[in-house]
Amino acid sequence: MAVKEELKKLGLHFIVVDLGEVEIMENMTLAQQEQLQRALLVSGLELMDDKRAVLIERVKTVIMEMIHHSDELPKMNYSDFISEKLDYDYTYLSNLFSEVKGITIQQFIIIHKIERVKELLLYDELSLTEISYKLHYSSVAHLSNQFKKVTGLSPSRFKQLKYRGRSPIEDIGNLNERSEA
Repeated sequence: MAVKEELKKLGLHFIVVDLGEVEIMENMTLAQQEQLQRALLVSGLELMDDKRAVLIERVKTVIMEMIHHSDELPKMNYSDFISEKLDYDYTYLSNLFSEVKGITIQQFIIIHKIERVKELLLYDELSLTEISYKLHYSSVAHLSNQFKKVTGLSPSRFKQLKYRGRSPIEDIGNLNERSEA
């Protein structure tokens, strides 16, 4: 809504596209770009015109939606799912993601899956076996090993501590941003 309002104020015609992408029908002047950038920052949004950065954000959004906002993970390989969802070759997406983010898409997925495991453990509604099945782990042992590798704690120890060290979803996997802050 905020983006639409700001574009209207600037007299720009637009087509709203999926995943936070807006296509503007005319060329923006530098002054219009700067004004839009300032207005979006006030709303907590950012103007991204670098195609690579936009694509990386789209990859991150697909992964976060897949892991945190759907009841069931896709039955297909994550690589096929991401590639199909974004209509790009996975090898290209993977290389670009690694180059820009400093971690692989697979590592990003693992970090998010572990964060989801933490969330489900804290809700205390599902057993570790059910969580393992829900998040498509091959076994409870595989989930436990991956959890310990990422967090330094076993899932049962994490649950005992009622550990609240969860990260905001949008900050997970942002190693570059975290180290620069």
